[in-house]
Amino acid sequence: MADNSRKLYYSIKEVAQMMDVSESLLRYWETEFPHLRPKTTGNRVRQYTDKDIEQIKIIYNLVKVRGFKIAAARKMLQENRSGADKSQKVLESLISVRDQLKDLKAQLSGLV
Repeated sequence: MADNSRKLYYSIKEVAQMMDVSESLLRYWETEFPHLRPKTTGNRVRQYTDKDIEQIKIIYNLVKVRGFKIAAARKMLQENRSGADKSQKVLESLISVRDQLKDLKAQLSGLV
């Protein structure tokens, strides 16, 4: 994923590409998850913030990775916001460590 941390807003197309999901899925999630409400311009163009993208990552993790049904994921987010956030941060840390280990393994393979 490219480092776009300097942007204030992202289009639905950019977010869909970042998350490897369809734009229609993002729109559907907006109807199902009350916490996911990107800003819209006067002509109804969605503008996602970094906070919105973090919310989408949590939803993605619950629904796509962990296999929760929409209703169960919604309930978990409503009842346990901090727990879901922590789970997402732990998952991101583990992915980062895995990537670092892969890089080290590749470097060590080059030395042999």
